[in-house]
Amino acid sequence: MIKKILLLSFSCIIISAAAQNTTTAEDTLSYTLNEVVFSGAKEGSYISKIRPIKTEVITNAGLCKMACCSLAESFENTASVSVGYSDAISGSRQIRLLGLAGKYTSMLDENRPAMRGLAAPFGLSYIPGQWLESIQIAKGPGSVINGYESIAGQINLELRKPSTEEPLFVNAYIDHLLRTELNVVSSLQLNNKWSTAIFAHGSIDAQKHDDNGDGFMEEPMKKQINFGNRWLYMAENGMQWRFGLSGLYETRDGGQIHFDKQAPRNPATNNYGTNIDNTHINAYSKLGIPLNDDNSANIAIVTDYTYHDIQSFFGVKEYNGTQHAAFLNLMFQNIFHEHHKFVAGLSGQFNDYNEKLNDNWFDGVNPMVQSNILDLSRRETAGGVYGEYTFNRDEKLVFITGMRIDYNNLYKKWLFTPRANLKYDFTDNIILRVSAGRGFRSANIIPDNIGILATGRQIDIADNLQLEDAWTYGGSLMFYFKCFEDERAYISLDYFRTDFINQVLVNQEISSAPNLYDKVHIYNLNGRSFTNAYQIDFSAFPVERFNVTATFRYNDTRADLQGQGLTELPLVDRYKGVLNVQYATRMNKWVFDATAQINGQSRLSNFVYDDQKDHYSPVYPMFFAQITRNFKGLSIYLGVENILNYMQENPILSPNAPYSYGFNSSVIWGPLMGRKFYAGLRYTIFK
Repeated sequence: MIKKILLLSFSCIIISAAAQNTTTAEDTLSYTLNEVVFSGAKEGSYISKIRPIKTEVITNAGLCKMACCSLAESFENTASVSVGYSDAISGSRQIRLLGLAGKYTSMLDENRPAMRGLAAPFGLSYIPGQWLESIQIAKGPGSVINGYESIAGQINLELRKPSTEEPLFVNAYIDHLLRTELNVVSSLQLNNKWSTAIFAHGSIDAQKHDDNGDGFMEEPMKKQINFGNRWLYMAENGMQWRFGLSGLYETRDGGQIHFDKQAPRNPATNNYGTNIDNTHINAYSKLGIPLNDDNSANIAIVTDYTYHDIQSFFGVKEYNGTQHAAFLNLMFQNIFHEHHKFVAGLSGQFNDYNEKLNDNWFDGVNPMVQSNILDLSRRETAGGVYGEYTFNRDEKLVFITGMRIDYNNLYKKWLFTPRANLKYDFTDNIILRVSAGRGFRSANIIPDNIGILATGRQIDIADNLQLEDAWTYGGSLMFYFKCFEDERAYISLDYFRTDFINQVLVNQEISSAPNLYDKVHIYNLNGRSFTNAYQIDFSAFPVERFNVTATFRYNDTRADLQGQGLTELPLVDRYKGVLNVQYATRMNKWVFDATAQINGQSRLSNFVYDDQKDHYSPVYPMFFAQITRNFKGLSIYLGVENILNYMQENPILSPNAPYSYGFNSSVIWGPLMGRKFYAGLRYTIFK
C-alpha cells in the first residue's frame, strides 16, 4: 500500500504544476528581511517592522537557544504561542494562540496547508526543529489567499532551502533519559538552475519513566523515521519551480508501566495501555511564472497531496483512520501601479476521510464492555474564488482588503469570507496595525480532541454539527526607541478579540446524575463564546552582544456551557510571562541563554473536585538554560530544562481504576516531565 502511495505522490509532483509564491513582492521582501536579521543582527526573534499583519519571526538563531527537537519545543521563548499536552498518556501536543486551541490556527508549510485533519494531534512532532530556517507567527485572520480557515492566526514554517550553500548539516542530541535524535540536511547546488535539499531524521525514546509513582509513564516510548527531498529550478526568465516529497513513520507506546501490548487487551488480566502508529506522506509542487520583464505580473500554481494513516487504541477504545487530501491554488498577481497590487485566484481542498471509532467503555454496573461503533467517514470538498487588493504608500501606509466565496459540499453552504488589514507608520518609530475578518472551519472531532480517548467515558456526539464560524479583530501598536546605544529596542502592545457565531464545544462537565460524569458531550454552541487576548512585548540590546526579550500575555476565554451558563473555559491559562536573556562573547565563541516563565492559573473542570466551587491550577514558574561553544563549523551545547523540577501533581484521575468512568488523563495544566539535562552538537560544512 505504501509503495503505491509513494508512486502516486511522485507522479503528482511530476505532472502537476505548483507555485512558490516568493515571486510576489511580499514574499521577496520577507526573505530579504530574514537574511538581514540572520547575518547582521542575529536576533533570535523579532516582530517584523515591514509586514502589514502583526508577525513575530523566530529565526534560525532563535531555534538554537534551546534544543528545539521538534516544532512543539520551539515556542518556549515566546508567550504568543502556548504549547501543552492534550492528555497525560499519548504525548500529543497542542498549541494556543490568542487564547484559542491550535485547531483555530492555520499551520502552513511555506504557505501550503500543513498538519490538517488526522495529522493534527501529533503534527507538531513531525517537523524537527533543526530542519527549520524560521517560524512566522501572524496574529488575526490574515490573508484570504491562504483560505477561509484561519481564525486565531497563521503559523508559517520555512525549512532550510535547496539554494543554501551548506552541503552538509548534522545535528545530534541526547538527554539524561536516553532520548536520542539525529538530523541531517544537505543542500546541493547542481548547476545554475537546479538545486536540491535532502532531509533525514531519526529519533528514539525507549525508556519508561514514572517519576510521580502513579504507575503510568509520563511520556510514551516513541520511535520516528522522517525524510524529505526538496527541489528548486530557476529559469533564466525568472520562472521558479519548487517541488518535493516527504514521508514519516512514527509509533508510540504509552500507558501503565507493566502494560504488554502483545497480550490480549483484557482489563481483567492486563494493564491499561496505548499504541499509536502514524504514517504520513506529502508531495507538493509550486510554480511561479513571470508575465513581464520586471515580474510585476505573474501567475502561480500550487498543488499539494497528503496521505495520512493512523492506527491506535487507548485501553479498550480503538480509533483508526486514513485521509487523502488534495489542495490546489491558482493565482494571478498584478502590480499595476507603484502603489497598487491586485491578486485574484481560485483555490480548493478535497479531503477523503475513512475514520472509525470503536468507543468501548464500562457502565459501572454491567461488568461487560459496552460498545458503540461510530463511523466518521466523509468526503469534504470546499472551493471558491478570491480577490485581494493592496494599497502601499511607500511602506508608510499599507491597506489590504480581500474577500473570498467558497462552497462547502458537506454543509451545503456558500461561505463569504471578508478580511482587511491596515498598517500605518505615524513616524519611523511608531507603527499601528489593525485587522479584522471572518473565518470558518470544519470540526474534526477525534483528531481535534484526541485526549478524550484517554478517558473511561462514553463519547456522545450530537447530530447535525455545524461549521465553526467566528470573527476576529484587533490590532497592535509598536514603539521603537533607543536603549543605551541600541537602535533596535521596541515595545509592542496587542489586543485581539474573537467572537464565535458557532463553535463545536467539547464538554466533560455535564453530569448524568449527582457525582456521575460518564460522558464526553460534543455539541454546537448555544449562546456566546468569545476570547480577549492582550499582550505586551519588549526587546533590546542594552549592551553589545547582550539581548533581553520579555513578553506578557493575558487571556479571557469564555463560553456558554450547558448547565453552567457563560463561564471561563477550563484548562486555558489566564496569563503567561516570558523573560529571555542571551549573552555572547566576541566572535560568538561562547553563547549563554537563560529563559524564565511564569504560567498563570487556569480553571479546572468541575468534576475534579465536584463541590460546586470553582477551582484553579496553581501559578508556577519554569526555568531553562543553555551554554553553547562555537568553533568553525561546529557548535556544542549543554542545557537543562525545567530546572526547578516542577511537575503537575496527579495528572491522571483514578489511575488505579483505568477502565472506570472516573479515569481521566485529559486534565492537564502543567508539565508532565521533570528536570531534563541534555547535550548536542551542530556541525556544518559550508560550500
